[in-house]
Amino acid sequence: MAYTTIDDSGLYFNTVTWTGNDNESRDITGVGFQPDWVWGKRRDDAAGHNLLDVVRGAGENGELASSTDGAEGSNAQDRFGFLSTFLSDGFRVEDGSEASGDKAYWNQNSATYVAWNWKAGGTASSNTDGSITSSVSANQTAGSSIVSYTGTGSALTCGHGLGAVPQWIIVKDRDAAANWNTYHIANGNAKTSQLNLGNAPSATSSWNSTTPTSSVFSLGAVSAVNTSSNDYIAYCFAEKQGYSKIGKYAGNANANGAFVYTGFKPAFIIIKDISSTDPWHMIDNKRSPINLMNARLFPSNSNAENTSADICDFVSNGIKFRGTNDGFNGSRNYLFYAVAESSFVNSKGTPNNAR
Repeated sequence: MAYTTIDDSGLYFNTVTWTGNDNESRDITGVGFQPDWVWGKRRDDAAGHNLLDVVRGAGENGELASSTDGAEGSNAQDRFGFLSTFLSDGFRVEDGSEASGDKAYWNQNSATYVAWNWKAGGTASSNTDGSITSSVSANQTAGSSIVSYTGTGSALTCGHGLGAVPQWIIVKDRDAAANWNTYHIANGNAKTSQLNLGNAPSATSSWNSTTPTSSVFSLGAVSAVNTSSNDYIAYCFAEKQGYSKIGKYAGNANANGAFVYTGFKPAFIIIKDISSTDPWHMIDNKRSPINLMNARLFPSNSNAENTSADICDFVSNGIKFRGTNDGFNGSRNYLFYAVAESSFVNSKGTPNNAR
């Protein structure tokens, strides 16, 4: 029997953690590949999430913060330091000011950090699949792409380069204070959930009431995603067997919680309660290396890592929730995006091991 699945998920996604030491030009390695998108966060104190990618480029003026609606670079201050370079096995962080001693965003002495890393397609290329030309770095194998485009102020289509239908798309206006609008298959094409807010999905024409196709996604004349002459960045994800799962699940408000089948042992999951104002949750296998997992961070705020609640087990074929917190296992529905540590069954038909 043949299996069409990704055997080595670590070639396309990995989480790294480290403790700061105040050093200039410090290399954070162990990613396993040259990342095209890095999402970093200080864990032990309140500090913003910082997202950089190969399409916009590294450096302090390229940072975007999921926990705010700020424009590109608006969160950058010399005293915080910045991610300066994407390396073959990670990235380099700089200290912007020795005088202040405050390097909270990437390398303050004794502070703890995490970064989630994705492999897209390296240097971007032009894509003419849509009604406008976009600049795209795409990894069709792993189902992830980084898309840069310029708004027109009128309905448009934009090429994403995945060769498959994206089920999750995150869009941010680089030039203005604007919410991070997200398309998710669980919400449909007439609603959006803002990554920087804890709000329930709201009605929108952001997606022009049109479901994405294997070549393009659609945008309406909505300022957060399509202001004339403003530059935008979009992160697009298509589900891939044995590597990623995108969908929704129903919580049960029980310590013997809901089970979410993914078809792989997860490495990372991001969750949002669909119906209320609970924040987004991020859980990974590096901050919680063994079951029962209890470390969570929140894309929509700058809070320190929270370990106050039992969350879930990552098992060989999915996620078993163990807590009753409304943020991830109340009597509610949740949307999610999960990435594999290893497939449940590899391309040779061999099962993986449980944690």
